Amino acid sequence: MAQNANRSDLWIRKFHPAPDATTRLVCLPHAGGSASFYFPTSRALAPTTEVLAVQYPGRQDRRSERCRESIAELADEVTKELLPFTDRPLALFGHSMGATIAFEIAQRLETRGITPLALFISGRRAPTLDRPENLHMLDDQALIEELAKLNGTNSEILADEEIMRMSLGAIRGDYKAISSYRWQPGPPIRTPLHVHIGDSDEQVSRAEAQEWEHRTTGAFSLTVYAGGHFYLNENASRVLEAISARLTPTGQDGYVRP
Repeated sequence: MAQNANRSDLWIRKFHPAPDATTRLVCLPHAGGSASFYFPTSRALAPTTEVLAVQYPGRQDRRSERCRESIAELADEVTKELLPFTDRPLALFGHSMGATIAFEIAQRLETRGITPLALFISGRRAPTLDRPENLHMLDDQALIEELAKLNGTNSEILADEEIMRMSLGAIRGDYKAISSYRWQPGPPIRTPLHVHIGDSDEQVSRAEAQEWEHRTTGAFSLTVYAGGHFYLNENASRVLEAISARLTPTGQDGYVRP
């Protein structure tokens, strides 16, 4: 399948190209996050796994573009950009908002006859569980304070008024997208689904994470770590080990190719 390199490069970042990698892992950032959040993941998994980090519009080098304020729109666009990369076994990892987008992408890939190796959900409750999320409606100072509580943004960045002024538009757009998301009832996916959460994360309880089990007919696991919403910052090595174990070829990779 031909690849539009210029357009794909906008959406898909390969920090450590690995042409001989046996698998690819697509990483989707949290609300307000960017592809660069997954640079350490890319470095750690190369060259066995090639990491494709997604860059949403409205931030960093795409800050002049319109923010997408719909999860469905983001999932549609990212799925389209991923199709040229489905010639090799592919898995999905998403944190927080990125987890919801990853789930929606898995559904879209399966409708195209492509079943990912695995879907890794991080820090997000099952899509069937609705909870009011209105952070995008807060004033600037209140929004910055909420970001500080989540502990996902460097304190130096939070204190830099210029950087935050440039970032708040994307953050608001992302939070608007996730607040308006409503799961559309449908059959569970076939993709194996592995959930990772922090034990003190106020955004998702163990029970809410366990509900993901009903969204797949494939294998399911739930792993709980010490920490809050960004538990993966303190548990990076353990999370990477868990991902690598699921992506290690075992002869029959189970990947359904287009």
